[in-house]
Amino acid sequence: MNTYSWNAKDYERNSEAQQKWARELIANLNLTGVEDILDLGCGDGKVTAEIARLVGGGSVVGVDNSRQMIDLAKERYSQNQHPNLSFQVMDAGDLSFEDCFDVVFSNAALHWVKNHKPVIDGLYKSLRFGGKILLRMGGKGDAEGIISIMDELKASNQWAQYFTEFEFPFSFLGVDEYQALLKASGFSIKRVELMPKDMTHNGKPGLEGWIRTTWLPYTERIPTEKRGMFIEQAAAKYLDKVPLAADGKAHVAMVMLEVEAEKSHKAIAKNTSQVGIFFAGNRLSSGLTFYTNNRLQSGNFSR
Repeated sequence: MNTYSWNAKDYERNSEAQQKWARELIANLNLTGVEDILDLGCGDGKVTAEIARLVGGGSVVGVDNSRQMIDLAKERYSQNQHPNLSFQVMDAGDLSFEDCFDVVFSNAALHWVKNHKPVIDGLYKSLRFGGKILLRMGGKGDAEGIISIMDELKASNQWAQYFTEFEFPFSFLGVDEYQALLKASGFSIKRVELMPKDMTHNGKPGLEGWIRTTWLPYTERIPTEKRGMFIEQAAAKYLDKVPLAADGKAHVAMVMLEVEAEKSHKAIAKNTSQVGIFFAGNRLSSGLTFYTNNRLQSGNFSR
């Protein structure tokens, strides 16, 4: 997962839409108050803190690969005042947890990841049996209006010099692709669906704030002294095509991929049935899989 130079405080001020959508997703968790939860791609931590308030008998760990974001989260939500809440710098593709969580939650983060297989494998390993994931990320067809504007700008005479060897930074996956990834990791799938969403911003300044704080793969290529001009042009060109509504709001058509799946005993049994065992002389050799206190472990045995 690429690391960009996030302005965490600027993002905090310009992520109202992401927070609103996160609250919708949190309501679908149906929490009982005692769960241990991982918030994957926690950003500035404000959503993570909201989840922590709902699980007074549990705990929440927020992880993000941005040091700037994690530093701000720790500053805003110290463990002294939020004893069941902690934050760590960690990449989504290199999770170091094992059998730690009842729920993994992620909102508006995983479309930044190009290769989702290590992420999903890590989520499976991080969960306890019966644990679930609830993920929302940009999906197939997401933000096409803004992307088309960015394509115009980076191809223009004014800006093309800054986009040599540019690679599209996001992975907007579809339903079939994600179902295949989940099945390969052993998850029992409950729901994978694409959902159209309407993102709103407070006029042109709000749209510029969103572009400035979240479209870093484009804006960071522009020299600092010219970056404001690039962002203003992107917002203006978009609003030429999609004018402000009567209430002054800027609307951006988005497509979210929502994923619900569970780490079930059934899925584990299916995987362990594939372990190979063979005899060599009087010795039993295998990469044998066994259970100890509900944890799946492996080892080599001989007698």
